[in-house]
Amino acid sequence: MSRLYHPALYDRSAPVDSYWEASAPPLNRATPPLRDTATCEIAVVGAGYTGLTAALTLAERHGAGVAVLEAGTPGWGASGRNGGFCCLGGAKLGYAVMARRYGLEETRRFFAVQMEAIDLVRQTCAEHGIEADITGGGEVILAHRASRGGAALQAEREELRDLVGLDCPVLDSDALAARGLAGAGFHGGLELPPGVGLHPLKYLRGLARAALDAGVTVYGRSPVTALQRDGQDHILVTPSGRMRARKVIFATNGYTEDDILRPLAGQLMPALSSIMVTRPLSESEQRAQGWTSTVMCADSRRLLHYFRLLPDGRFLWGGRGGISGSPAAAARSEARLRRSFEHHYPAWRHVETEYFWRGLVCLTKPLVPFVGRLEGEGLYAALAYHGNGVSFTAWAGRAVAAQVAGVQGAEALPAVLRAPLPRFPLPFLRKTYLTGAYAVYGAQDALT
Repeated sequence: MSRLYHPALYDRSAPVDSYWEASAPPLNRATPPLRDTATCEIAVVGAGYTGLTAALTLAERHGAGVAVLEAGTPGWGASGRNGGFCCLGGAKLGYAVMARRYGLEETRRFFAVQMEAIDLVRQTCAEHGIEADITGGGEVILAHRASRGGAALQAEREELRDLVGLDCPVLDSDALAARGLAGAGFHGGLELPPGVGLHPLKYLRGLARAALDAGVTVYGRSPVTALQRDGQDHILVTPSGRMRARKVIFATNGYTEDDILRPLAGQLMPALSSIMVTRPLSESEQRAQGWTSTVMCADSRRLLHYFRLLPDGRFLWGGRGGISGSPAAAARSEARLRRSFEHHYPAWRHVETEYFWRGLVCLTKPLVPFVGRLEGEGLYAALAYHGNGVSFTAWAGRAVAAQVAGVQGAEALPAVLRAPLPRFPLPFLRKTYLTGAYAVYGAQDALT
């Protein structure tokens, strides 16, 4: 099974009707399709954050000849669709379970990587003059039920402090209101100081320009339709050309197609995420609800919502869930998002939704990312950020580039990232597994 969802989710000719597309300057650089036969030292599949960061690093720091093959246009996938949360993230596995599985030292190494990744994004923007609308303030996790507040938040704070050394203040409802975070139905919050918000497509297009300036060739509208081996080289076949490369990096995340990229077949679980953005809220409208802060937020649901007030006064509200990519399912997802938005922000029920879009994030069976070598000589991958990879991709792209260039071995990575990815049992049932998980998570969210 190459694609788990409706073909509409994979139609690269369809524009992404997002607020980011409407508000980001165009790339204004040529990324033509691959024509005929070309050769490069290293081919990267996917022109998102990971692929462009890896290509830029290989060209700038290691002097490699790099070509990037992108099925759509740069940033068409998750890198141009996400909520702009540049914060701690990458894995869905809790730190306590992670420590039991990989050891406390390796868990702390993985946490240190996340902290470093946030700084790398800011550093990249500064070095390459990328204006990405960065806003500070960290992130606040809001308890969506009384049982998730109080003692539960305090326990989570102690776990973070004891396991990874992060001190996170617990905020009660009064403290949230004082911070300009007064939504209905929230029962306190946990403040995670690291992290910034940004405009994801401005950041992506800045990365693309930097990579092109460094000598990287980017081929847009060049989906890889077959991967072949010819001696020591790999041949990547596209609809109008063939690319010969000694080494290949896969940075396709939730849009990886099993039938084509066989080294990753059955190892990844794409999942849907959707976002709505309102019209700009006036200052009086913001005060009426008591929500005036641009800090990034998420709630404590398993099927979480993530949300923030954008710099121009619009409100972004996103959520997980959904098992069909059809246009009819998109309409249902939008209605469901709107209902949850109005539940938490009753003073904004009259505020129109101006944008709605969706896309695929990527999970693995162990619920951690993967960075490193795949089976097969010269094949590498960096992917699977569990719906929170804006910052982590900056680190992952550099790390996989260092491995491909031969200047860093796998042992330099935390064990959390380098373990071979297991296949899902009976991979053709992955959407069935996801359906069952959503049913369980939905019940847990409603009851506890």
